[in-house]
Amino acid sequence: MKFTISSSTLLSLLSTTGKVVSNKNTLPILDYFLFDLKNGVLKVTASDLETTLVATVGVENVERDGVIAAPVKLMLDSLKEFSEQPLTIEADENTWEITISWKSGSLSIPGSSGLSYPALPALADDRCAVELDVDMMIGGINKTIFATADDDLHPVMNGIYVNLAQGVVTFVATDAHKLVKHTSEAEIATDASFILPKKPANLLRGILLKEDDAVKVEFDKKNVVFHLKNSTLVCRLVEGVYPNYNAVIPAANPNRVIVDRVEILNAIKRVAVCSNQATNLVEFKIGNNVINLATKDIDFSYSAHESVSCAYEGSPIVIGFKSTFLVDILSNIETPSVVVELADSTRAGVFKPLYDEPQSANTLMLLMPMMINA
Repeated sequence: MKFTISSSTLLSLLSTTGKVVSNKNTLPILDYFLFDLKNGVLKVTASDLETTLVATVGVENVERDGVIAAPVKLMLDSLKEFSEQPLTIEADENTWEITISWKSGSLSIPGSSGLSYPALPALADDRCAVELDVDMMIGGINKTIFATADDDLHPVMNGIYVNLAQGVVTFVATDAHKLVKHTSEAEIATDASFILPKKPANLLRGILLKEDDAVKVEFDKKNVVFHLKNSTLVCRLVEGVYPNYNAVIPAANPNRVIVDRVEILNAIKRVAVCSNQATNLVEFKIGNNVINLATKDIDFSYSAHESVSCAYEGSPIVIGFKSTFLVDILSNIETPSVVVELADSTRAGVFKPLYDEPQSANTLMLLMPMMINA
C-alpha cells in the first residue's frame, strides 16, 4: 500500500472515525483503524463492535492497493503535529510497518494485519428503508439527546426512540425525571421504530453537520445503517420495548405561564446557588403575573429568592422542580419566550417553545415535580 494524501484531510478523517473507538476494547484489533485502499479511494474503518464508522476519501499517487490495520493513538498523535502538507503513506504488508514520509523527514510505526478486523453486520431481508432530511435529523437528536438516561437496569432509556409514521417522525428521550418529544413532518410512508443508542447518536449529529442531501436509513430489529455522502455509520440498536411516553404527558393543564426564557433561566441559576446540594430544589410560587423563586438549605442556613414577571392564566400554584433539570430544559429551547403548562404541584410541568408562526417541527419537554418540604 502506498499513496499520497493531505495531512489535514487525513487527520480530519481519522479524528472523526476515531471517536468510535472505546478506551476499553474487548478485542486488541479494535485499537486499530482498518485502512483499505482500492482504485484510488481510501476506506477507513473504526469500530467498538457495537458501533462501526466507515469513511472514504480520494487519494493521489497510488502505487499499490492494500489492506492494513493502523494503531489509532499513534496515527492521531503523529498527524496532530503536522502543518498542512502532503504526506506519503506506505505500508509493508510483510512486516506490517507503516511509514509516513514528508518533505523533510519520515516516521515509522508498527501496524497489523487487517484480516481479523470484524466484518460489518448484515441487515435482515425484512429491513426497513427510508430517506430522512438532514436538518430534521439534526434537530431531533439535538433536542432529545440531553434527556437520555444512564441506567443499566433500563437500557431502553439510554437511547433516543425514533418513531416513523405516515408523514411524521418523532424523536423521544427520557430518564424518568424529564422527557422530550420532538415531532417533525416528513415525506415517509413507513410505520416502524427503533431505539438509537446515545454514543452513535452523538457521532451521527456531528457527521450530519457536513451533509447536504437526504440520508438513507436502513434498519432491522438489531442494527441500523446510516448511508452518508462519504461515510457509513452502522450501530447495534437498543433492544426492548420503549415506555409509553404519551401516557405520562398531561392531557389538560389549566394553568399556563408565558415567560422570557433567558430571564427565568438566569434567575434559576442565581437562586440555585443556595439550594440544597442533595436535591437542588427550587420552589415556584406563581400568581398575579409573577413567578417567585425560592431556595434554601437548612443545614447551612443558605437561602435565596427572586421574582420574575410573566403572563399567567390560571389559579395560584406552588410547585417544586430540580434546578439542574430546569437548566437543561430551558437551555435546549431556542425561542425568546417559553410556555409552561401546569396542572397542580404533583403533576408534571410541560415546557414548550413559543413561536410567532406555525412550525413544521414541534418540541414538548416534560419535567416531573419535586415534593416541597414545609
